[in-house]
This record gives sequence, C-alpha cells and structure tokens, in this order.
Amino acid sequence: MSFTKENIIALPNPHLRQKSKRIGLITNDIIQLSQDMISATLNWDHSREHEVGVALAAIQIDQAYKMIIVRNNYEDKNDESFTVFINPEITKLEGTMSTDYEGCLSVPDIYGKVKRYSKVRVKATGLDGKPFRVVAEGFLARIFQHEIDHTNGLVFIDHIKDDPQAFYRLDEQGKLNKLDYNDVKKDPILW
Repeated sequence: MSFTKENIIALPNPHLRQKSKRIGLITNDIIQLSQDMISATLNWDHSREHEVGVALAAIQIDQAYKMIIVRNNYEDKNDESFTVFINPEITKLEGTMSTDYEGCLSVPDIYGKVKRYSKVRVKATGLDGKPFRVVAEGFLARIFQHEIDHTNGLVFIDHIKDDPQAFYRLDEQGKLNKLDYNDVKKDPILW
C-alpha cells in the first residue's frame, strides 16, 4: 500500500503531542516506515502548487518512532530524494536566533514566524545502521529543529502561541495573509 497525504495526521489530533520512542533495531518494518513517510510527503507535495514538502517526522503518519526524513534538495521540487535520520538528536545549538516563516504538513495552510537557532549539530543513525553527524545552517537548521520537535511532541505553533500576531494563512494564490488576532484566539488548533 502506498501512503498518501491522507495518511498525514493534523492538529487537533492528540497523537501529534506524543513523544516518540527510540528505534533500537532497524528492521524491515522500519525501512518500510521510511518509504511510507517519503510516499506520503511526495503525495502531499504533488497536491500543493505553492509549497514543497521538505521533511516529515514518523509521528506525522501516526507512528511514534524517532525518525525523520529530510529532502536532499528542498529548493528543487523535482528532486524527490530524501535522507532518513533514525533517532535524530540535536547535540548543539549555535549561531544567532532568527525569526522566519514555518509551515507544517500537520497544520494545513497555517504559517507562523518562529524564532530558531541559525546553526545546529545533529547526530543520527542511517538506515544502514551506521551513526553519522550533520552540521546544518540557515533553513536546513530550521528544518532539523522543527522535525526533531515533532519527535518530542511539539509543533511549531507551540513556539508562538503567546504571539497571535505571528500567525499567517496561505491563500489559493500562494500568498501569506496575516491572521486577525480574534480569529487566532477562536481557532482551537492555534490556541
């Protein structure tokens, strides 16, 4: 069975607030899970004209495992290759804090201005069972912080809930429109 965008769970689904479990052994089921994650992300990506699916955490397809996938070239929608990170962990946050837009496949059409570190060091294990490390800067550092948050039961809106001025909605033309404070306060997903 091929996973699709319909397999991606969205808020207010409480499973997104679960902490994921470490993966001890890389089995055929874990390898299949990584393929299901890629399939769901690409299916979502193909359905969105103005957005690119850059990454996904296993919990987003309702599997509470510490695993994320990150698109190898998130600036090229035609590049559909991903790297799998098993038990990813940020070992060091560095650089300056900067605020930029973030969106999430599990929070449809909502974006927010989130403050994150500009550089991170990440350790993980690959599907081959070998540990590896990555140093990421800029947007890639933001992706890692966002996805690793998912493995800890956090969603990007948790970082900006106290700032209703930080929320935006993506319209059908691909433009971000600031959400009205009263709309944010009424939305059970955002508040």
